Amino acid sequence: MKRANLVFGILAALNLTAQSAQPPSLRWLSQSLQGVVDRVSPAVVQVSVRGFGRDEEAGSGRVRSQRGSGSGVIVDPDGYIITNAHVVGTSQRLQVLITDRSAEQKYKSILKPPGKLYAASVVGTDRETDIAVLKVDSKDLPALKLANSELLRQGELVLAAGSPFGLQNTVTMGVVSAVARQVRPDDPMIYIQTDASINPGNSGGPLLNADGDVVGINTFIVTESGGNEGIGFAVPSSIVKTVYEQIRKYGRVRRGQVGLVVQTITPGLAEALQLPIQVGAVVADVVPGGAAEAAGVEVKDVILTLDGKPIENARQFGVNVYQKAEQEATLEILRRGEKKTLKVAIRERPRDPDRILSLIKGDENLVPRLGLLAVDLDEKVTPLLPTLRRLSGVVIAGTTEDGPAAASGLSMGDVIYEINGRPVKSLKELQDAAAALKARQPVALHIEHQGQLQFVLLDVD
Repeated sequence: MKRANLVFGILAALNLTAQSAQPPSLRWLSQSLQGVVDRVSPAVVQVSVRGFGRDEEAGSGRVRSQRGSGSGVIVDPDGYIITNAHVVGTSQRLQVLITDRSAEQKYKSILKPPGKLYAASVVGTDRETDIAVLKVDSKDLPALKLANSELLRQGELVLAAGSPFGLQNTVTMGVVSAVARQVRPDDPMIYIQTDASINPGNSGGPLLNADGDVVGINTFIVTESGGNEGIGFAVPSSIVKTVYEQIRKYGRVRRGQVGLVVQTITPGLAEALQLPIQVGAVVADVVPGGAAEAAGVEVKDVILTLDGKPIENARQFGVNVYQKAEQEATLEILRRGEKKTLKVAIRERPRDPDRILSLIKGDENLVPRLGLLAVDLDEKVTPLLPTLRRLSGVVIAGTTEDGPAAASGLSMGDVIYEINGRPVKSLKELQDAAAALKARQPVALHIEHQGQLQFVLLDVD
């Protein structure tokens, strides 16, 4: 009954009159939805993954072998696909199932062939937005357009497409429940909330507007049962577009930072701190040695504008800073009732050490006797780590469940320099040394952990 009322409300909002050539009706709405679905379905894909992924329940750096599936959407006819980073994980084998409409037309049965399976490569991932870009070797694929999600309105009709529970080419309908939902206060990430049915396997699939354009990438749900309860969240397409373009250009997302912790001003905070305004962003911390400190920013400064753009909340400030890596910006601040203009250098934020896991190629990175995954300390890995004491060794990318490394407290980012006094300068040397260990032989690793050298004893079978 509620959905029927919703449909009639949508028809009324269209402002169609009795004199229209096409009077409003449920049949008209149904045919319109069918037309949209027919157009978008070929561009929605199923993603199958086999590889290693983080075990979020076990803590940082713990990994487990994973098999799974999710969804994705083709956004470039040359084979570029957007999905979720958590769908991809650290794939050892990645495949994409794409509907073959030309083959479907040859068959009269209502049951159509599943499509064509393509091997896919990862162009890049961004954990903060949970977006990944894949590439398949094909041309002239059906593709969808990324819409401007900032034009979305609460109550707007949307469709969610994907492969929930592995059920390929599934479409559900709902509305936009909220256009900008934050999971945590002042979090730079916002999400579109929708009541369109989203379930496990929908992750990475598109949220579509009535034109069939992508307004979001379905990412997670809030549920007590494990299934859909009408509270689903999608990364807005405006964020997706920025991440996608940067990954295509750089292979990663570049984010700026100025060394500030900024909070949104609330009425209570304004009263307690005796701030002159009720809406905006206030500086809570200035990082020592950072660009903002060098520019003269102080705690309790109210940020009025960034490069002339009014700042209304902390998220807005953070997002604008992120987009200006390696640029200079002009801050207008309010300090004890006096306006000041400051020039601040926006530096690129150090890259996320968790991206070490993205360098894993599969079992070739496994050191089974030690129960860890590792990579060579080379020019790809060095920028992901803090300054090291040495420049030759092996970097731990993760520890396997119930393995010796995990039991000894080793974690992602630790660097192994020696095993039982024997220097190791490459992953191959570490694998060979570990394979040569005798049963029950004591194993001492000389490692660097958070800037300190130490010995770690492993109990190896």
